[in-house]
Amino acid sequence: MIERALARWRRFDVAVRDLPLALLFLATAFLPVLQSHGTQLGGLPTRPFDALAFVAVGLECLPLAVRRRWPAVCLTLVSLGFAVDQLRGYHSVSGAALAVALMSAGAHLAHHRRVVALLFSVAYGVLAAVLFRLGTEPVPEFVTFFLLLVFAWGIGAWLRATRSAEAERRRRVAEETVAAERTRIARELHDVVTHHVTAMVVQAEAARYLTAAPTRLDETLTAITGTGRRAIADLRHLLDLLNPDHGPEVTPPPGGLRTLVEQAREAGQPVEFAEEGTPAESAGSADLVAYRVVQEALTNALKHAHGSRTTVRIRHGAREIEVLVGTDGTGSPSAVPEGSGRGLDGLRDRVRVLGGEFTAGRQGGTGFVVRARIPA
Repeated sequence: MIERALARWRRFDVAVRDLPLALLFLATAFLPVLQSHGTQLGGLPTRPFDALAFVAVGLECLPLAVRRRWPAVCLTLVSLGFAVDQLRGYHSVSGAALAVALMSAGAHLAHHRRVVALLFSVAYGVLAAVLFRLGTEPVPEFVTFFLLLVFAWGIGAWLRATRSAEAERRRRVAEETVAAERTRIARELHDVVTHHVTAMVVQAEAARYLTAAPTRLDETLTAITGTGRRAIADLRHLLDLLNPDHGPEVTPPPGGLRTLVEQAREAGQPVEFAEEGTPAESAGSADLVAYRVVQEALTNALKHAHGSRTTVRIRHGAREIEVLVGTDGTGSPSAVPEGSGRGLDGLRDRVRVLGGEFTAGRQGGTGFVVRARIPA
């Protein structure tokens, strides 16, 4: 209930929200018990309220309603009312509004801040000189009061700097969040599209040499069709993740690792698959990262070592998942051009984010091995 009322209140114009403060100062100034108990600068004798006092108090209080919208106007009018108040000797408690106006100007004035501060200082100097000639106040009292006014301006300036720093921090966080999300989407697109398209290219390349074997040609074309449909399904799944109402992806696509292995075999890659241990019921993002590691490793095997024996080993531990994908590297060169290496770099980042270890490199002269240890 209170939160709803506050939310409704924040929707009002800023001048409407500042009006109660102005009215509070105005009402306080006319309380009999507080009359003539305000700021006394210059030592002039106190004078009872007359018609001009109402004008002075109004100038001191009512402009506070626009202290955030037009801070320079507010400060000018309040300063004028304060000068009349002190020169006439009303000594109203509404004189405290000058500190509020100064604080608001320091916090909300966007342009010509130095000019406004200089003009106010000059105006105060003139007022102090006049009051010094008319009254009995010593010079140190005027200096002390001026320092208090400077302090009020400084508080406003500090609030402005704090607000600006917070806005800048939020802007940086928003930019970093957008960049991280773009990187995540780029990685997902790379993993999904590259894997399926590579398999289709390899299968289509092989189909060129099967025109004399209709049965095998039909099997190859069927495999290409199936790969294309899986690519469409995975892309739709990825596009669903971009829906704001969709939760974050923490599990691999349907089918899991065995589907990846079968796709690689259909593309002509001899793959041996072994899985040890029992997958945890809830491994968080580790399952997805393990899936992507195997996917990228098999894609690279199809690209660069088509037809070579490839081994996939998965071990599910109590607190981690170990992945090993090795390729002999003795197969025929692929027709697929060399990639940018973005896939392995992306995998390394994925694994490191979870606090795991990732290595990829040649082993035994010709073979290529990808290893990953992923905390679950």
